Order: sequence, then structure tokens, then C-alpha cells
Amino acid sequence: MQDLRETYLARISGAADQAALEEVRLAALGKKGEISLKMRELGKMSPEERQTVGKALNELKDELDTALRARKVAMEDAALDERLKAEWLDVTLPARHRMRGTIHPVSHVTEECTAIFADMGFAVAEGPQIETDWYNFDALNIAPEHPARQEHDTFFMHRAEGDNRPPHVLRTHTSPVQIRAMQDQGAPIRVIAPGRVYRMDMDQTHAPMFHQIEGMAIDKDISMANLKWVLEEFFTAYFGTKVKTRFRASHFPFTEPSAEVDIQCSWVNGQLRVGEGDGWLEVLGSGMMHPKVLRAGGIDPDQWQGFAFGMGIDRMAMLKYGIPDLRAFFESDLRWLRHYGFGALEAPTVHAG
Repeated sequence: MQDLRETYLARISGAADQAALEEVRLAALGKKGEISLKMRELGKMSPEERQTVGKALNELKDELDTALRARKVAMEDAALDERLKAEWLDVTLPARHRMRGTIHPVSHVTEECTAIFADMGFAVAEGPQIETDWYNFDALNIAPEHPARQEHDTFFMHRAEGDNRPPHVLRTHTSPVQIRAMQDQGAPIRVIAPGRVYRMDMDQTHAPMFHQIEGMAIDKDISMANLKWVLEEFFTAYFGTKVKTRFRASHFPFTEPSAEVDIQCSWVNGQLRVGEGDGWLEVLGSGMMHPKVLRAGGIDPDQWQGFAFGMGIDRMAMLKYGIPDLRAFFESDLRWLRHYGFGALEAPTVHAG
């Protein structure tokens, strides 16, 4: 046993490389190695001999295994030292060029709008993109015969045969989020609801999936004057210049009275300039919340009143950053993203009034 120990320890320490070390391991501890063969002979010994010899063999096996591992680590350390001596790096060389990603204009404008409204006291509310028929239409006073409830304008979800419940829909606006916010928080309340919406439309200025941001404020003394101030403050902060608005009477099922809002602008050499000139550009719909909508949200319209508005985030991005075609927002063209995208550390505009 002692001879085996001394022989293999000497061979381990004298191994010149990893291959030679592996040969020593197989000769000693492999299935046909000397230690393994001697372990098989234990069955022929008496119980007393087996206990003594077996213990000695296990101790020898563990010692050789430890020596093999230590020698392997020493070889790896020596090889690393040689490599570090041979290799070198010029740290003054310029770094390799790496492609940088950019923030999509929709994400950036969403953050811009959120920051501006947050500075005016509006919290952010969110809701599901697959909505019930009640939240998307009924709670918003949209009659069953309204064109928006037809298949040519709305994406309806499939119902199993025999299931006569109204089908769920891909929400056509973020207004259902306002209903959910009223139910959850009650009044008074000030929230905005940014998010994806879906409609059956596709051309240069419309897409079947796009983004909206809607706002709502409910209190005891809310009026159209408050709505006008909020929108003018928003546009001034967003476009970075004083912006006048024009309200035109309109009709929406969920507001009464309702108004479409235009912003002052001019066209110079084919470029839109907001906040100057004699032209007007429609940008959003708004109005005072209909009593039926307040009731659907669990709020007494005899005690509370409020305003609501909604605008397209994609459209606001097009106006501010001169993007001509809405379809390009969703085509994943890297050249387009590099041109119109924003740096990851570029902070959104914050309202300073």
C-alpha cells in the first residue's frame, strides 16, 4: 500500500501536462486501475482484513484524488501565467464600434405627455386591452346601433358556439380605463390613461393598432374653462411655445357638451409650425362627462362633474417630430428607428409652468 502511494504521488508530481496527468489517473483510479483492482479483492478477505484493508484503500484513493486535483489546478495556473506573459493589450486603442439602440418615438412621446400631465396633478391609470362589451361601449353611453359597434370598425373576440354573451373586444379607445378608475377611486379624481387601442382602419394616417392618451378630471366645480386651461398648458409645454386653442362644437356619446379642439398653426414651405399663423389643426376630442358615464363609474352626477379628453399619441409624435407616415411607426425599419428614435438617456420634456 505504501509503495503504491509513493509511486503514484511521484508520478502525479512529475506529470508534464494534462494528458500525462490523465494517464496517471486512469492507471491508479480508473475502472481497471491498480487501486480499483485491489478494491475488488476485498470480497475474498475475512471481515477483519476487509475492514482494515478497505479503510486503507479508501484513504489512499482520497489522497491520490486530492493530489490529482491539486496538480491539475497548478498546471492551469501555470498555463495562465504563461499566457498572460505572452499576450498584451494596448489600452489606448479606441473601442470597437457598437450599435446603439434607440427609444421608439411612441414610447418617448408617451413619457413626454405623462411627465407634463403628472406635473399638473394627473395620475396614470391602466386597464386591459381586451375589454368587455359593457366597459368599451355601454358604460360610455354608446348605443347598440352606433357605427363603432359594427364589425367594420371593431375587432370582436370569438365566442364558443352556444355562448350568447356579448363578445369581448379589442378596446377601441382607452376610455374604459376611465370607467375602471372611477369605480376603483371614486371622486374627486384626476387621471390620464395612455395605451394601445385597436380599430379596423389602415392608411397613411390610420393604423389598426395605435396609441391614445385620454384624460379625466372630476370634482365639484369642474368646467369647460378648466379643460381649456389644461389643454393649452399641455400644448405649450409639449411644443415648447405658447399655443392657442379653438373649440368647435361636436358630438360624442360620452360627453355633453362635446368639442373638437384645434391648435393654432401655419404651414411654411410644407412644414407645420405650431403656435403661429392663422391656420388651425384638429388634434383631439373633449367635453364635459355625460351623466350616464359618471353613473356607470359609480359617481353621482348630481354631486360631481368633470371633463374628459382624448388624443392620439402617434399623431402627436407626427406633429412634433415631422413624421409623415403613421404606418412607418410599426414597420420595424431600423433605418427609420435610427433616424427618428431617441437616445436612452434623453429626458422627456417636463412642464415648467
